[in-house]
Amino acid sequence: MTESDFNVEHFFSEGVYARKMELQPGVFVPTHKHVYDHLSILGQGRVRVWVDDVITEYAAPAMITVKKNQVHKIFALEKSVWYCIHPTEATSPEEVDAQTVVMEN
Repeated sequence: MTESDFNVEHFFSEGVYARKMELQPGVFVPTHKHVYDHLSILGQGRVRVWVDDVITEYAAPAMITVKKNQVHKIFALEKSVWYCIHPTEATSPEEVDAQTVVMEN
């Protein structure tokens, strides 16, 4: 899947990056982990989140803490809007991903 599949928007502020993703029902965000804790916000919809094989269902609005090195993926149960918030001095989405994301198979 690519950013265009999720209608991704990127937001930068001093020391903070946020990524907005629009998730269609039945779509998975690929399995990955991060090198530090970060916050995610479910602004709209309902999702299931797998974290190290534990499944939790969330309905918006919801604030979720994702711990570092926890393998996770997201499945949209209905049209959803998901925000990931990362502390970083990076100035491009590519830099953010290189610094924060580890993709899993």
